[in-house]
Amino acid sequence: MTAKMEILAPAGSMESLVAALRSGADAVYIGGKAFSARSSASNFSIDEINEAAELCHLYGAKLYLAVNTVITDNEADDFCRFIRAAAEIGIDAYIVQDMGCAMLIRKNVPDAVLHASTQMSVHTVKGAEFLKKLGFARVVPARELSRKNIADIVSTGLEVEVFVHGALCMSVSGQCYMSALIGSRSANRGGCAQACRLPFSACGSSQFCALSLKDLSLLNHIDELAEIGVCSLKIEGRMKRPEYVASATQALKSAINNISPDMITLRSVFSRDGFTDGYFTSDMRNMFGTRQKSDITSAKDVLPVIRQSYNKVRKAYELSFKAEIKADSKAKLTAFADGVSAEVYGDVPQTAINRTIDKAYLEKQLSKLGDTVFEFGGLEAEIDDGLMLPASSLNEIRRCAVEKIQSLIIEKNTPKYALTDFSADIFSDYSKKSRRPLSLYVSCRSIKQAEIADKYADMLILPLSECYDTGNICPDKIIAEPPRFIIDEADVISSLENIKKCGISHLLCVNYAYIEIGKELGFTLHGGFGLNICNSYSIAASKEFGLSDVTLSFELKLSHINRLHSQLPIGAVIYGRLPLMLLRNCPVKNEISCKNCKKQITDRTGHSFPVRCNNKEYVEILNSDILYMSDKYNELSILDFGVVMLDEENDAQINQILGDLTSQSFHLPQNKTRGLFYRGIE
Repeated sequence: MTAKMEILAPAGSMESLVAALRSGADAVYIGGKAFSARSSASNFSIDEINEAAELCHLYGAKLYLAVNTVITDNEADDFCRFIRAAAEIGIDAYIVQDMGCAMLIRKNVPDAVLHASTQMSVHTVKGAEFLKKLGFARVVPARELSRKNIADIVSTGLEVEVFVHGALCMSVSGQCYMSALIGSRSANRGGCAQACRLPFSACGSSQFCALSLKDLSLLNHIDELAEIGVCSLKIEGRMKRPEYVASATQALKSAINNISPDMITLRSVFSRDGFTDGYFTSDMRNMFGTRQKSDITSAKDVLPVIRQSYNKVRKAYELSFKAEIKADSKAKLTAFADGVSAEVYGDVPQTAINRTIDKAYLEKQLSKLGDTVFEFGGLEAEIDDGLMLPASSLNEIRRCAVEKIQSLIIEKNTPKYALTDFSADIFSDYSKKSRRPLSLYVSCRSIKQAEIADKYADMLILPLSECYDTGNICPDKIIAEPPRFIIDEADVISSLENIKKCGISHLLCVNYAYIEIGKELGFTLHGGFGLNICNSYSIAASKEFGLSDVTLSFELKLSHINRLHSQLPIGAVIYGRLPLMLLRNCPVKNEISCKNCKKQITDRTGHSFPVRCNNKEYVEILNSDILYMSDKYNELSILDFGVVMLDEENDAQINQILGDLTSQSFHLPQNKTRGLFYRGIE
């Protein structure tokens, strides 16, 4: 029942890759030295990727290459060269976050296999359907999903790969900007500093880690995942040591074979005060945990034992032989394994003086397969009487046969792709236009705020729940903002249908599901910051998707924005408390309960971060400082529009904020930040 599910192991180094394959992995995912969302791992050079691909394909395993970061325009040429080099090696699929990267991969390798990274934040049926129409072969959905959510996505017919063991990010993957905004190390660029593992508290404790979750483990739910129809079971951990990779792979293999996995050893190798399955079971209590001293000390005893478990090559095939030993002819040996065969020739046999060669002697020599992936599978022999061959001659012909059959198995399992000579400079003929004056999009939390902002704004962004009674505001001026995380997609679609009847025709696409939904319902589509648009190629893809404009990622520097070539209007957030995290499990509720909620958490330095609850379905943590760019208006002329994100500002504050932008008189907030417009990210 479960045998068809793929065991997908991580590898941040060649040693980890070997550990994964020797422990029974069906596929391994790795990253290169660039464009990988785990830049702190050792990762693989092109030569090492080639070695990794050969080893995987020798085992009959697949090799997936993670290119799951966002890129800037000046990196596009290097990205294309890397993609072509990986295709020539014969990797089995690319794991992608950035839609611009997906476009570039398709341009360079038209028949490439694309897997949608969990950093695309896809978590619903409509999101999966959108990817399927784009030609993606597989989706790795958000880790915050229940059993039913996963089953719904599987029903689309797209391959579904599910994380079943390893670290859990506090934020929905792809929607975490904490590391970038606090320390210029972007999770979307592979540089996450794991600031969330540091102390944060809802009640001022300097020791409590309010944003640290236990590690995920679904090893006790493998039968359920099989029943759902999940195709691949993924282990997190490209930054983990080889022993971790080996033990997790072995435990998963046991679970698939209906053998109870060794959870004690798994916890000893690495855990954060145990494991959780809370999202899958929809029981999100007791999900928080940190690395304990006992977690660290227990690893010392088990690591040597685990290393022993993968210190020898795993036998993956039976290798059988047919030997023909004839007088006056070179010895002929044919090897058979995994549906391929190889013929090799050795020395001419000599007339026997003492002992003649026989089948038993041949079996003894040919079965010495030692440190190879083969175990002896039998011998068919045709031997003339009275002949002999020295052991050295038989050993050499066996060695040649093994080498040849290995090469044939690797060749059989290595995909071949058609490559193009595509140039990344596809926008060189597009001249940039003057983008003054700057239009103003104001994101409001309520109708009351929108009524104040109306006289300043070109467009008003309103939460979907606030779009039913918009009073005197012109419906054509309103962009509906649906939930960033969708709990009940059918309910959201119904709400959008209702506001469409009320005359609202603009929709903010805060994730990819809304592009699919918005098209079906006939909305004018606007791309939100959650799409993480960072380059001209993702803008071009957005135009193909039918978006009318896009809000760029706020991880871009002004210099990066200035390089963009866009045939769509582009905007950026220029005021507001930027969202640092999108959460499914509330840290305030966990620490002090909802009834005591103060709507904030503090870090170890005393900085306060607002916590905003969305009907208890998801939570956003906002930055402690306020992005303020009103006094930099001239530098924003490269944009078509600026987005003002209001939070809890009162009427007077809204008039002052928006008045600054329109009158060029400035009232800089005490806790202002320029975000990443100047300092950028690593």
